[in-house]
Amino acid sequence: MRTYRPSHRSTRLTLAAAITVVAALTGPAAVSRAADTADTPSPGAPGLGDPLFPLDGNGGYTVRHYTLDFDWQAPRTPFAASTTIRATATQALSRFNLDFAGNELHTVTVDGRAAQTSRDGDELIVTPKSPIPKGSSFTVKVGYTADPTQVRHRDDAIEDYGWIPTPDGTVLYPQPNGAKMIFPSDDHPSRRAPITFRVTTPGDLTAVANGRLVDRTAQPGGRVRWTYDSEQPVATQLAQLAIGKFRLIDSKGPGGLPLRDVVPDDLVAPTKQYRDLTPDHLAWLEQKLGPYPFNRYGVLVGDTDLGVALETQTLSLLPKADLLGTKVDAERNMVHELVHQWLGDSVGIARWSDLWLSEGHARFYERMYSEEHGGDSFEAAMKTAYENHDQWRHDYGAPAEPTEPNLFKRMRYDGSALVLYALREEVGAGTFQKIERAWIGRYSGRTASTADYIAVASRVAGRDLSGFLRPWLYGGSTPAMPGHPDWVVNPVVTG
Repeated sequence: MRTYRPSHRSTRLTLAAAITVVAALTGPAAVSRAADTADTPSPGAPGLGDPLFPLDGNGGYTVRHYTLDFDWQAPRTPFAASTTIRATATQALSRFNLDFAGNELHTVTVDGRAAQTSRDGDELIVTPKSPIPKGSSFTVKVGYTADPTQVRHRDDAIEDYGWIPTPDGTVLYPQPNGAKMIFPSDDHPSRRAPITFRVTTPGDLTAVANGRLVDRTAQPGGRVRWTYDSEQPVATQLAQLAIGKFRLIDSKGPGGLPLRDVVPDDLVAPTKQYRDLTPDHLAWLEQKLGPYPFNRYGVLVGDTDLGVALETQTLSLLPKADLLGTKVDAERNMVHELVHQWLGDSVGIARWSDLWLSEGHARFYERMYSEEHGGDSFEAAMKTAYENHDQWRHDYGAPAEPTEPNLFKRMRYDGSALVLYALREEVGAGTFQKIERAWIGRYSGRTASTADYIAVASRVAGRDLSGFLRPWLYGGSTPAMPGHPDWVVNPVVTG
């Protein structure tokens, strides 16, 4: 095709005209107008727009630190609480939202000055006395009466979440978005910040939380104030605060890693044989995934009827039933939550649709460990998952495309572990382990997405794996399993 080429003169004239227009648009007046627009205060978004939970999280600021002050009284008894949030404005803010459900609100200040507030469902809308300039730091303090009877039902897992009562206190189960029932926050897994817990209890109770105990101080009336520092940023769904008659049992893991188990007094002896296996679990996982990513670890034994465990950061919650059964079942649950410290806690998820990266990895290594230590065949478990994969796609959505409220279903566990199994079969065990190490090495302490994982896998494998992985993660039907041409997917049953 012939290309039109203008004369040199017409080119110069056109260029001169263009410069004039650009100068007009980018001169002092235009720059001033752009600056005025950028600096004009406006409301922060009420949510991050996550397709599964659009109002979770908030726009317009980044939380730098939470301080929780709780004056705990007794199980199922309201108590005085306050949350102090240090944040940085990412836009000029006329107002902003906090995720905050229930609880009796008393006062809200911004930089020490009373702020106007209103509530809309789980949103606390805060209007400061003066707008907050973009890039500036500000401090919000919320005073309220905390309600430890607040529990919500997680329909997709037939479980409660939020405050979980125990005979003499509480444990927390914030996942997926129950932190807002406990403290005002930016409640989305992609938003993480360090937390300081300052909890006052009766003298016969112990408070424990994520991270390190930094102070224990006697208070008037025989009460005790416990102060914990999370040490690293924590996603709100991974916050843990437990109160009760506990025994704190300290030991050492590989390389001298501090271990701290938190156990109700009457469960210390019955759970000891399995809790003592944690150093072995750590050593096995460090061979697969690299160094443990935090400063300490431990198991919190929940004296509850809660049916599921939770990977709360550095202190995994395991219901007592998990540690009172068979060795194979106990180890599977313990290893599952420990894997999450690398994958789900240290390497966080960017959106709820990325949950497969967290739960799939935990199930993958849990089953691998179990097979090596007397459990069922890993390959047999994956073959069963393969047979059911189309049905799970139909019922719960593809691994990286869950349909709400089907977030915590089999597809996110064995169904997502199957994707990783398929990848290992495709690239070989050696390359797969290099992908896993590279994934953790690149994103440790950060959040990442499914697209990020595909990019890392492709780079390490030396070829574009998007054409292989995307049908597994998003497709309407299950691809053929590499190396297993005899594996067959069962027909989907509808109705």
